Amino acid sequence: MDVDKIVVNKLREHSRLSSDDVAEIRNLGFAPRQLADHEDLIRQGDEPEKSMVVLSGWVARYHLLSGGGRQYLSFHMAGDWPDAQALFLDRMDHAVCAIGPATVAGIGHKELTRAITRRPALGFAIWRETLIDAAIFREAITNNSARAKPARMAHLFCELFYRARALGHVHGDQLQLPVSLIQLGEALGMAIATVNRTLVELRASHAANFRSGTLMVHNWGRLCEIGEFDPGYLHLKKPR
Repeated sequence: MDVDKIVVNKLREHSRLSSDDVAEIRNLGFAPRQLADHEDLIRQGDEPEKSMVVLSGWVARYHLLSGGGRQYLSFHMAGDWPDAQALFLDRMDHAVCAIGPATVAGIGHKELTRAITRRPALGFAIWRETLIDAAIFREAITNNSARAKPARMAHLFCELFYRARALGHVHGDQLQLPVSLIQLGEALGMAIATVNRTLVELRASHAANFRSGTLMVHNWGRLCEIGEFDPGYLHLKKPR
């Protein structure tokens, strides 16, 4: 698996990288690791010494609640760098787990820091990656607190589809999204019965459908309208 190509393609979605920056990335010693479904990549309270890039599959960032439940904060696909914050923070205030089988690649913080010192533009690109993550968190707060349930679900589907399309993970009108209905509810603040009712309503709009881990977008414009989706907060540079 061409780790450096995956990293370069993702960072170039939002940042400019010179040939020297790309060469620096290619010299990094990424170490692949397989994750089983629901396996934690990082636990809340960890003090990691590596940062991980997703190579295949999906992972999710979540808060572990006192009663044992989870609040999913964001979902990440191949190319994403979901724990880049670990480079700048001593202790993790959230966890990251696999959603279905996944492959990640780790790079030691010391090696990464040396690379950033040599190539500051690479550091800015990684920093921008963390800032875009923060923008996604802010949008999720607005989504879960201020939008009606159909809009809430439509917005999340729009975001994931838009991000996945930018990275080449969408095939036709379909995205493989191995998220259970329970996890979808934990991300959107909905009980499972509400998730099912909202899916029925969204399906009836003929904008999109989600079934058995597959998101099907039948009318992108209509889905964006329902979800009040404006992709500006994702800061992707490629035109859509």
